[in-house]
Amino acid sequence: MNLQTCISSNPLILMEGALGERLKREFNLKIDETIAMAGLIYEKNGRSALETLWKEYMDISHKYHLPFLATTPTRRANKERVESTGYTEYIIRDNVEFLRQIKGTSEIEMYIGGLMGCKGDAYTGEGALSIKQATIFHSWQANLFKEAKIDFLYAGIMPVLSEATGMAKAMSDTHIPYIISFTIQKDGKLIDGHTIDYAIRFIDDNVSNKPVCYMTNCVHPAIVYEALTHKYNLTEIVRRRFIGIQANTSTLSYWELDGAKDLKTSSPIDWAEAMMKLKSDYQFKIFGGCCGTDHRHIEEIAKRSQ
Repeated sequence: MNLQTCISSNPLILMEGALGERLKREFNLKIDETIAMAGLIYEKNGRSALETLWKEYMDISHKYHLPFLATTPTRRANKERVESTGYTEYIIRDNVEFLRQIKGTSEIEMYIGGLMGCKGDAYTGEGALSIKQATIFHSWQANLFKEAKIDFLYAGIMPVLSEATGMAKAMSDTHIPYIISFTIQKDGKLIDGHTIDYAIRFIDDNVSNKPVCYMTNCVHPAIVYEALTHKYNLTEIVRRRFIGIQANTSTLSYWELDGAKDLKTSSPIDWAEAMMKLKSDYQFKIFGGCCGTDHRHIEEIAKRSQ
C-alpha cells in the first residue's frame, strides 16, 4: 500500500507529535541553529532520544491499529545550510536510514516521510523564494530523498504561495507522493494573504503530479477551524484536499509563540476534542502534534478513532 491508498482507505491516520520541543525540554539536547535536529543522529544521546520519542508514537499507533506517518527531522537541512555546517549530502540518507531502522520489523502500517521546509522564516514569510528559485533550491533535497527511497515527501510550515509552489514542483518531479503543509492564520489565509482555496487550486494547476493532499502545522486546531469558516474557503476543493493538521496546543499566534521561553500547552483532552471538530465538520483525516504536544495528546486522538 502507498500513501495515496492509505489516505483514501482510512478515516484516521496518526502523525508523530512534537520532537524538537521535547528534545530540548525532556532530554536537555541542544538544537543546532543552522540545521536544527538533522545532525542529532550523529550523537549518541540524540539517537537515543529520537528513538524513544518515535517509539512512543509508534506504540500508540500499534495499540489502536492506526496507520502512522513519521518524518525525518530535516526541515532545515537544505543544501545551503548543510554545506555551511560542514556536513555532506549524506545527512539526508542517514536520517532516512535511521528512521527506517527504528521502524524495523514493526507490524504497524508506517510511512517514512522526508521533511523539507522553506528557505526563510516559516512564520513571517521573510526570505521567501519565487516559484523558479524555489524549484531549483529545493530540488537538491527532494532528489536526495528520492535516492534514499523515501515513502513520501512533506513540506512543513510553508508561509508563502510562490515558494510552496516551487517546492511542489521540485517534489512533483521526483514522482514520489507528497504533502504540502501551509502556515495558516485565523483569517483563512497563508502569511502572504492568499486564501487556502486559492493556494490549493494554484499549486494543483501548476504541477505535473499533484500533492496527495494539503495540511497545516504548528497551529492550534481552533485557529484552523476559524480559518475554514470563511466563505472563500467553504469550497469543494478545500473540503476534499485540505485534510490534515500537526497542531500546537496553544491558541497563541505564530508571532506570539515564536521564540517563547516557556512551554505553551493545554489539556490533551481539550486539544483532542478541538482536533475532532476538524474531523467531524471538515473531514480531516491526518492528525499529529507540534509544539506543546507529547504522547498523551497523540493517544487522546487515537482513543477517539475507536
